[in-house]
Amino acid sequence: MHRLILAGWMAALLLLSAGPAMAQDAAPGSFARVGFGARGIAMGNALVADLSGDASPYYNPALAPYHRGQNLSASAAFLSMDRELQFLQFATPIAPSAGIAVGLIHAGVNDIDGRDASGYHTQTLSTDEFALSLAFGNRFGDRLAAGAALKLYRADVLDTVEPTLTLGLDAGVTYAVSPRVHVGLVLSDLLARYSWNTSQAQEGGRSTTDRFPVRVRLGGMVRLVDDRLHLTAEYESRFTERQQRVRVPTTAGASVGTAFETERLLLHGGRLRMGASYRFVEVFTVRAGLNRIGAGDLEGLSPSAGFGIEQPLGNLDVRAAYAVVLEPYVRDGMHLLSLQVFL
Repeated sequence: MHRLILAGWMAALLLLSAGPAMAQDAAPGSFARVGFGARGIAMGNALVADLSGDASPYYNPALAPYHRGQNLSASAAFLSMDRELQFLQFATPIAPSAGIAVGLIHAGVNDIDGRDASGYHTQTLSTDEFALSLAFGNRFGDRLAAGAALKLYRADVLDTVEPTLTLGLDAGVTYAVSPRVHVGLVLSDLLARYSWNTSQAQEGGRSTTDRFPVRVRLGGMVRLVDDRLHLTAEYESRFTERQQRVRVPTTAGASVGTAFETERLLLHGGRLRMGASYRFVEVFTVRAGLNRIGAGDLEGLSPSAGFGIEQPLGNLDVRAAYAVVLEPYVRDGMHLLSLQVFL
C-alpha cells in the first residue's frame, strides 16, 4: 500500500512538470499553455492578433480563416529530464470566408523512478497528457473575424487511477484597425477542469476537482517595412479558482470548539509577452520573443529566438522552423523543430 501511495504522489507531482518547467505553470493543463510550434514559441507566444496567415488558431480561433491554403504541420520539442512535447495540426480555409483547424498536443514524462517508503525501487512510471482541439473561425467583412474552439483534454497519471477527461472552450475575435494594425481578444479554457478519483489507488482516497485557469488575452500586431517586420504584444489576465480549509469557532452550550469549512478563492495574475519577426529575404525569417513579463522576477522571464525557412519542393510549399527558449527559473534550454507542408 505504501508503494501505491508514494508512486501516486510522485506521478501526480511530475504530471505538473509535463510542460517545459514545473516552475513555469503548476496549474492543471500547463502543458497546453506552453505554446504551439516553433514559430509561435520563438515569438514569445504573442500571436493573439497575428493576421499574417501563418499563426496557428491555437492562439486565437478567429485566426482560422486567414490560412492561405490547406496545410499540415508537425513539431517536436527537445527537453531535459525525460520530458517530451509534440504538436500536430491540420488547417484549411473554407470558401468564401471561413476556416477550420484540428490540432493535437501531447506532453509526457518517462522513466520516473518509483520507490516505496523505504527507498527501494518498485517500478518505472510515466505520465501522459493530450489536448485535442477543433477550431472554427469566420470573417465578417474585411476587418472583423470571430471564432470558437472546442478542446478535449486527457490526463493519464497512474495505472491504478482512471484517466480524466474534460472539455474546454475558447472564444476569440480579431479586428483589422488598418492594413498594418490588428488587435485580438481571446477567452481561453472556459469550463475546463480535471476530476480525480483516487479511491482505487489507496485506502481513504477521495474525489477532487482541479479547475483550469480562465485566461483573458488582449493583444495587437503592427506590420512595418513593407510587411517585412512584424511586432506583436499581448497581455494575459489569468483567473484561478482555489479552495482552502479554514477554522471556524463553534459553540455547543457552554463549550467552545472549532470546525472546518471550505472556502473558494479566486486568484488573479497577469503577464505580458512580446514578439518580433523580420523577413530578410523571401525564404528566410528571423524571430525573437519575451514571455512571462510581470509574472515574477527576472529569473521568471522566458526569452526565445528562432528562424524560419521556406522552400518549394515540386508542387508543395514546405516551411521549416527552429526555436530555442530558456525555461524560467531552471534556465534549461528547450529546442523545437517544426515542419509545415501546404497541400
